[in-house]
Amino acid sequence: MKVLIVLAHPELKSFNGAMFQTAIDTFKDSGHDVQYSDLHTMRFDPVSDRRNFMSVKDPDYFKQQLEEMYATEVGGFIPEIEAEIQKLEWCDLMIWQFPLWWFSVPAILKGWVDRVFVMGRVYGNGHIYETGRFRGKQAMLSLTTGSTEEDYLAGGFNGDIHAILRPIQRGMLQFAGFDVLAPQIVYAPVRQTDAVRQRILNAFSQRLRTIERELPIAVGQY
Repeated sequence: MKVLIVLAHPELKSFNGAMFQTAIDTFKDSGHDVQYSDLHTMRFDPVSDRRNFMSVKDPDYFKQQLEEMYATEVGGFIPEIEAEIQKLEWCDLMIWQFPLWWFSVPAILKGWVDRVFVMGRVYGNGHIYETGRFRGKQAMLSLTTGSTEEDYLAGGFNGDIHAILRPIQRGMLQFAGFDVLAPQIVYAPVRQTDAVRQRILNAFSQRLRTIERELPIAVGQY
């Protein structure tokens, strides 16, 4: 299996960093091929504009989707973006590792989607959702929260975590055709002891060793 892991956390020594490294090590030890994008280490620019392209079709008026279609036709994406698109096209499974910030992904990860999920290569011309270009591929969110699990229950202080994640799972991953696996959610790791955090990492590794057997979840529509 070919696995792409995308990390969106500014500190590699964080628990997100530990989960990221655990995933890399587990998949490699299991004989899978692994590529990763550590967005902060890469200093990935999340701002999407003309700089995505080596040249533009219309220099007077910028419309991103039309320029993405043009770049798809002429091979016009800058090398940084082309490399990330190729990782998407290559993988069988994609995992996003991130902290839940403001009830969503961090800006650097959203910017990665803005720049890399390009019209023509990733979606478009009727290729969305069940007819998406990446149908047959799988994706999983792996995330941490600052609050406890009780705060993210239906009717809880922060609301149902699955409703919070739906715009990401449905509006980004399923939109491009990915089948979505159950999210790996670690609630409030900062409040746990080192021993508990290690048990969480061990359980995560064990899950990843058998992830090929997992079936997609029903994300649901809005």
